[in-house]
Amino acid sequence: MAVPYGLSTTFYISLSNGQSVTIIWGWVLLSLLSTAIAASLAEICSVYPTAGGVYYWAALLSTPRWAPIASWITGWLTLVGNWTVTLSINFGGAQLILSAISLWNEEFVANEWQTILMFWAVMLVCYLINIFGSKYLDLINTVCIYWTGASIIIIMIVLLVMSPSKRTGEFVFAHYDASASGWPSGWSFFVGLLQPAYVLTGYGMVAAMCEEVQSPEREVPKAIVLSVVAAGFTGLIFLIPILFVLPEVQTLLEVANGQPVGLIFKTATGSAGGGFGLLFLILGIWLFAGVGALTASSRCTYAFARDGAIPGSGLWSKVDKRFDIPLWALTLSTIVDCLLGLIYFGSSAAFSSFTGVATICLSTSYGLPILVSVMRGRKQLEHASYSLGRFGFAINVTTLLWILLAIFLFCMPTNLAGLDATTMNYASVVFAGFAAISMLWYAVWGRKHFSGPPILKSELAEHGVLGVVRGQSLDEEVGTKEAIAKDGTHFKAV
Repeated sequence: MAVPYGLSTTFYISLSNGQSVTIIWGWVLLSLLSTAIAASLAEICSVYPTAGGVYYWAALLSTPRWAPIASWITGWLTLVGNWTVTLSINFGGAQLILSAISLWNEEFVANEWQTILMFWAVMLVCYLINIFGSKYLDLINTVCIYWTGASIIIIMIVLLVMSPSKRTGEFVFAHYDASASGWPSGWSFFVGLLQPAYVLTGYGMVAAMCEEVQSPEREVPKAIVLSVVAAGFTGLIFLIPILFVLPEVQTLLEVANGQPVGLIFKTATGSAGGGFGLLFLILGIWLFAGVGALTASSRCTYAFARDGAIPGSGLWSKVDKRFDIPLWALTLSTIVDCLLGLIYFGSSAAFSSFTGVATICLSTSYGLPILVSVMRGRKQLEHASYSLGRFGFAINVTTLLWILLAIFLFCMPTNLAGLDATTMNYASVVFAGFAAISMLWYAVWGRKHFSGPPILKSELAEHGVLGVVRGQSLDEEVGTKEAIAKDGTHFKAV
């Protein structure tokens, strides 16, 4: 979860939907809700510690009859969620790079072609790093942690020291103005929750650690929850200084491409160079996030294809022997994102659509295993080493109600002012399109051939925690349908 970058690129959403109250208290609210979802998943992980994550859990928690369809739906939601998260991260990065030009030339407004070409360029950079730098992904992970931590500290100090004026504490923690959104005042707060909900979506990927730690049934559940808690505190540390030095809000809302963070930095430091220096730190976090997201989406594509759940699986499940990576899955992920980026030609609010569908898909994929567990009375979780105890049912239901609300919330336009076909939120259209592909492929192939993930045939499926089920080495026949598991490859995701 690249918190400073995610908050920067989506800042305009909460800024127009309530300003300070939505930014601060919306972040706190979503941190709590995300912690509840993470805790629910952590409880499941303590019983079924598999790196396959929600895709496997949905099947393991279901009855044999419903396991294939539960894992099919969850897998497709995870796949589309990974694709669109990568899309939103890199599209936002392209917009942020172009916004840097306006720090020196305030009249510059990137047109559609410039934005799309920049987006394709950043996708190409991430694609090439994934190919030629795959052996260095662990090092990239480590550098990312230090870069992000140092960036937050530098930005916080520079903003508070150099800004010529400061907002009051009342403005930072209690100011609420949703007049710019066009939504009713109270409802606008909920629409603005897309910002924190989008940023806090990566914790489900922590399950991939199950094959890399000792006692994963104890350690990985803790890591899932702590990742959200850490992100919550990181977000507050990043947001509060920005709100104290926030320039005139209307000026920020009028930034042409919807990326006002560069102008905030420029105003606080008093120079374009100073503003770009701070923006460069955010762009560094984007590069790490963009590379990592594409890595994760390609591995997800490869794993799902290996189970035959994607049209053309025979190609997408191949591993390139030269680079020891699923090159075709990486290529498919990149092409899908590049094509989806073309939506920007028809909608200037495309970025909101991308963040919306990514949040909907990943949140729903997290919710499905929880839903299956609740519907079966949480019986499989009775002996969980990471147990929510008597509060488990209430926590599970609360998370499910939030996810249900989020599906409808994040299909809505973030701003009603001047709403037309070019500013509409097309998250529902993208979501429906992939749902149609998924259902069609299930009707054509899945209902007769897809029996769920291979882990259903393992000891873990029958008895719960007996150790982590290991997958098949990449040096073996990873492209075949007879692969033992999808979660044991030695790929490293950022």
